Amino acid sequence: MKLRVVFFVLFAFASISFAVENKKNVVLIIADDLGYGDLSCAGATAFKTPNIDSLANRGIVFSQGYATASTCTPSRYSMFTGEYAWRQKKAKTGILAGDDPLCIPTNVITLPKIFKAAGYVTGAVGKWHLGLGDGSAPLNFNGEIRPNPNDIGFDTSFIIPATVDRVPSVWLRDGKVVNLDPSDPIEVSYTKNISDTPTGLERPDLLKQGADKQHSCSIINGISRIGYMRGGHAARFVDEEIPENVVREASSFINSNKGKPFFLYVGLFEPHVPRTVDARFKGASKCGIRGDVIVQADWQVGEIVKALKVAGVLDNTIIIFSSDNGPVVFDGYYDNSERDLNGHKPAGVLRGGKYLVYDGGMRVPFIVVNPDAKEKGLSGAIVGLNDLPATFAEMLSVELPKAEAVDSISALANFRSAKAAGQRNDIVLQGSRGKSIRVGDWKFVPKTLGVAADIGSGANPRDKRFAESIVKEDSLYNLKDDPAETRNVISENPQIAESLKKRLAEIERIK
Repeated sequence: MKLRVVFFVLFAFASISFAVENKKNVVLIIADDLGYGDLSCAGATAFKTPNIDSLANRGIVFSQGYATASTCTPSRYSMFTGEYAWRQKKAKTGILAGDDPLCIPTNVITLPKIFKAAGYVTGAVGKWHLGLGDGSAPLNFNGEIRPNPNDIGFDTSFIIPATVDRVPSVWLRDGKVVNLDPSDPIEVSYTKNISDTPTGLERPDLLKQGADKQHSCSIINGISRIGYMRGGHAARFVDEEIPENVVREASSFINSNKGKPFFLYVGLFEPHVPRTVDARFKGASKCGIRGDVIVQADWQVGEIVKALKVAGVLDNTIIIFSSDNGPVVFDGYYDNSERDLNGHKPAGVLRGGKYLVYDGGMRVPFIVVNPDAKEKGLSGAIVGLNDLPATFAEMLSVELPKAEAVDSISALANFRSAKAAGQRNDIVLQGSRGKSIRVGDWKFVPKTLGVAADIGSGANPRDKRFAESIVKEDSLYNLKDDPAETRNVISENPQIAESLKKRLAEIERIK
């Protein structure tokens, strides 16, 4: 381990000496649970996303762009490390609680470290959900928490620890809770009720929107959360103000660093639950609150682009817009999202969504605006968020050690031309209960353990989705002919299925 750390330090300092002309700023914007069909440029008609559509019109749109997992923590882990999350043996990489330890080892190569090695200033704003601290002791939110995002390559960070439906409901700046009153210390528990406010189960009459049992713990800002929180009242965020905070902090970072190359990661919170909007976006769509929050996300994208323009750096900035995983409609809060869909299809033509191994869970909006791109428009190349480390390492002439970012393939040629041949032929996709693999136009979905129970017609959507996550038999789909994964053609193509199964096993053995 010591040799690895020393090698990385040498790698980082040596890389700074590379001469890179005309360094482009990079802004990476990741939505939360946004589906393949959730943009008006992708065919949505129940609402408009003009700012994201503008990026699509000016950039390269990848029709085969993937997150590597259908849930947020493993997807983001892969995006920052270039490694499939299921390879991580020591740290928990499932959906993390708000007090779980950092799942990215501090001594590995990460996307922000690649930029720092090339002389960039790096910043993170918004959703984190990759853990905090080293796990050696319960997290103490009343002092500086280490490690934090700054320990994996960010110079500055302004983040919410996990999801907005999980405690603690606070912002952290560089590892310290913002606006914390020392006389009102924070306590967090995911095992027992330590709350100094009622729970959703105790006082459902206090809620802005009802919730299932999992989401009915401490009530904060009229919304019950997962987990229990005590204290920190002055530091607690107001859900409806989160978008303004994201825009303010992102714009401030851009303005403060406009004279030097920078990398900015922005984690949006929409359309993840609990869904709340600033008053100006209420009723902005024709499909209820879920559509309204997507319009709100689009506004944030527009404001960030505006900040780049005002700072005079828009024409020297690569903008990437994507999502951490596919869509979900009902996800614990009774906000009428299913009732109000009004014909809208969040995953478009794709099957499934969040939590599942099907393409609807992981094929996501993927837009790259590159001022140096020679050919813009639609690209059919397979790319993954896990390819970002190798892509920018190549762009910045930063050499990656052989044992790092092993699942990252440079897509730089594809980021420069929509007509470039794809560099990636296969990708492993992680659901909540198993993995699948795509190779070319073929996709193999192995049988998963477990038996789907008869949940009945009255079961809530989360129960139905859990049942769908259990794959009863090995399946093979031709995504070119059947993008909706409706026809299992394994009996007609047993040799193709066997080759994909072997390829999955080969990838699993790497490292």
